[in-house]
Amino acid sequence: MSTSSNAKPIAPVTPKTGLALLGGLAVIAIWSGWLVMSRLGVQTVLTPADITLLRYVTAALCTLPWALTYPWRSVRWGRALVVALGCGFPYTLLSFYGLKLSPAAQAGVLVNGSLPVISGLLAILLLKQRFRAGAWLGVALVVLANGLMVGPTLLHHSVPVSGLLLLFAAAWVMSIYMTAVKAWQVSTRDILVWVPWINGLMFIPIWWLMPHVLPAAPLNDVLLQVVYQGIIVSVLALFLLGFVIRELGSMTSSLFMAFVPASAALLAIPVLSEWPGTLQWAAIALCTLGLMVYGRSQRQQNKVSKK
Repeated sequence: MSTSSNAKPIAPVTPKTGLALLGGLAVIAIWSGWLVMSRLGVQTVLTPADITLLRYVTAALCTLPWALTYPWRSVRWGRALVVALGCGFPYTLLSFYGLKLSPAAQAGVLVNGSLPVISGLLAILLLKQRFRAGAWLGVALVVLANGLMVGPTLLHHSVPVSGLLLLFAAAWVMSIYMTAVKAWQVSTRDILVWVPWINGLMFIPIWWLMPHVLPAAPLNDVLLQVVYQGIIVSVLALFLLGFVIRELGSMTSSLFMAFVPASAALLAIPVLSEWPGTLQWAAIALCTLGLMVYGRSQRQQNKVSKK
């Protein structure tokens, strides 16, 4: 039998593709673990300022070889500050103080679920982008999920309103970072150098003025946050995410992040003994579905725009 000359060959599954899929699963685990480990960290004697300092000073030391050879003279400092602070200490402080008051599962839905909603609004207003109907459906599902997650806690006063507002504020800050990276086409190398070094140098005097107990904190608590916040999240996750995006594409990669709220909720059960209620499980499921619908629609839109 003859085949049509216009038929396109199916791209083979290469070893790199398999590694990228494993990398995507690792990114899910790392970001889920970040929510849980951060919640665990703020329940120790360490303050949010202590954990933030450990994160960026450790990451700065790990990225020292790149920083020494980086072309600092050509840096556009306005953009560098927006990008560095967007996923820097303003985001981590808001997240840590929010996690001090809110369960990890709730933070996963409120922060990760709010990112596509807020980023979409910023993309429409600042980047003049348009979205397909599927993207709006995904946003609607995420908004409903946030309502299910927040509503009962507000009615029963089980979580302070301030905790919810801090998590929403963290989502806004991260959304500004994501919008800036897309608009300015910031490279992984730039992020890997800007974020730890700008935040590390700027936050040291701020840490000194904020409540802190780092010198007297137990070594086990300090080392756990050093390894997870400063190395696994701030360095390893960036490398993995960059590799996954190069091999699978940015929109496919974003679908992996849709599973973070559910996986964080599952991880919080054995680590933190936090069991979501029925409505919270429904919110987690809706958020996951909404993020998947949103990511799939954006992937289809990206394919259409390339034709």
